[in-house]
Formats: sequence, C-alpha cells, structure tokens
Amino acid sequence: MKSRRDFLKTGLVLGAVISTPGLNGLWAEENATPAPAPAGSKPVLVAVREGERVPMLDRALAELGGIGAFVRPGQTVLIKPNMGWDVSPERGGNTHPEIVARLVTLCREAGAKSVSIFDNTCDQWQRCYANSGIAPAAEAAGAQVVNGKDESLYREIEIPQGVKLRRAKVHRLVLESDVFLNVPVLKHHSGALMTAAMKNLMGVVWDRRYYHSNDMPQCIADFVTVVKPALNIIDAYHPMVRNGPRGRSADDVVLMRTLLASTDIVAIDAAAARLLGHAPTDVRHVQVAGRMGLGTIDLGAVDIRRLSLA
Repeated sequence: MKSRRDFLKTGLVLGAVISTPGLNGLWAEENATPAPAPAGSKPVLVAVREGERVPMLDRALAELGGIGAFVRPGQTVLIKPNMGWDVSPERGGNTHPEIVARLVTLCREAGAKSVSIFDNTCDQWQRCYANSGIAPAAEAAGAQVVNGKDESLYREIEIPQGVKLRRAKVHRLVLESDVFLNVPVLKHHSGALMTAAMKNLMGVVWDRRYYHSNDMPQCIADFVTVVKPALNIIDAYHPMVRNGPRGRSADDVVLMRTLLASTDIVAIDAAAARLLGHAPTDVRHVQVAGRMGLGTIDLGAVDIRRLSLA
C-alpha cells in the first residue's frame, strides 16, 4: 500500500486538499481555533482523520449524538456497505469489515431488534460477501446477512420526482427497515468519477444497467428523491484513487486515515469529492443532486466538525 508521501509524488492533488485550508472549508488550518458552536448543537458533517477505523467511527458518531440518535430499541436496521467486488480488504474496493462490524455491534447495543446487511454485487455475490471480509465480520457481530441477488426480494416503486429514473425495483429491506445506514467506501470510478454515498445506493436497486444507459448521474440523483438514509458514513481510510471501481491491486489505494459522517448525503459526497482532489461540481451526480435541492453542495454553508485523533 502506498503512503500519503508516495501518493503525493505521483503529482495528484490530494495532499493539497488535506493540508491546505480554503478549498471550500473541508479541513481547517492545523493550528486554527474553531469558533465555538452553540451549546448542544450537532454538526451536519463530521470529518475525522489520523485515527484507526473504529475510534474514528466512534468519535464521529459521538459528535452526532451517538448511535442512539439514529437507532432506538426495537427498531429494525439496514446497513448497506459497498461489498460489490470479489477483492480483499486491502484493495479498497469495498467498505472495510471493521467499520461494518462495529456499526452492527453499536446497533445491537442500542437495542435494535435486528440488523441486516446486503448488496446487489457486481461480482459473484457469495465470493464478494466472503472475500470482502464483511459477511463473516457482520455475522459475528450479530447481523443477518441477506442475499442481494434474489430478484424476488425486490419491490417496484415509483419515483415521482425522477427526471430519468421514474420507477425502480428496490430491495425490500430498504423499504421495510426502520433505519437505513449507508456505509460506502470512497474510491475512484471510471464512469462516475467517484463512488461515495449517493452512488452506493445503486446497490439496493435490481436493474443498475438502466442507470448506465440512461444518464447515470441523473438517475443517481433521482433515486435520492425517494430513498434517504438516516445516516451516511464514508470509509476513506485508504481510498482507491485510480482504476476504480474494482481496482487492479493494492497500489491503487492511498493511506488517508479519514472517515466522514453526515445526515446530508449531498454534503458528505461534496466533502468526499474534495478528498479525492475534485471540486464537488466536478462529480456530476453531486452537482445534479445539489441543483435538485437534495442536500447542500456548498461546503462553506455546512456546519462541519473537523477532528484529528493524532
């Protein structure tokens, strides 16, 4: 795996995004003192860096009021990671199993009646589930791992505000669960430029081929008009920066040690774009979703809590 220093030598701009303030406000200056927030207020977006996966997740959730702010006793919970690829965790193609397992544990501790996990995978689903490490880790933590490749589990819904996507078959767990937690990995995507929170939702739809032939960025944004996760958590510990979405080797990832969490799916994707060195408007589905009023694309208008665990 390449270090951040190695990655900077390639000439990409990620390091500047992380260390330089002013790029629409994702990271504050290292020695800056943030203005005090109103007592009891919660940020819209939490950006945590320089920690290990579980401590960063725990800290981000604490800033948002804890898992109890999202999951109440007796509720059913769906956690949707990215586990669409038959690759090992170090390849960066899928959400890391440590993050998924920790979320399952926290939901169970909060009194969730059940916690389910699935993905409509791109590679063969049993291999994706196993080799990503997510299925065994989630099951050990108490989750029900559900087949995402069974069409009988999908229900057709209307998308009244959709421009290109007017109907879609959606997995019943999305429609029936009390709480939906969207937990993608951050990575490059050859077709959409970036995979993060909004694009991860393609894994709950049966026919993703429709997106690819009917203006994928618009379809991604259209879907968010009807499916809105309670919380989005982006695993940016070692994002894939090229050859996405599957990647070719562990050399395609860079160590960033970052995690983002937000209730605003557009704001978190705008921040994710910055981490990859893009303006949010460079990622067309983020631009479209912002224009449709599905969240805040202007990070300067977002209450961001920036934290370093170093």
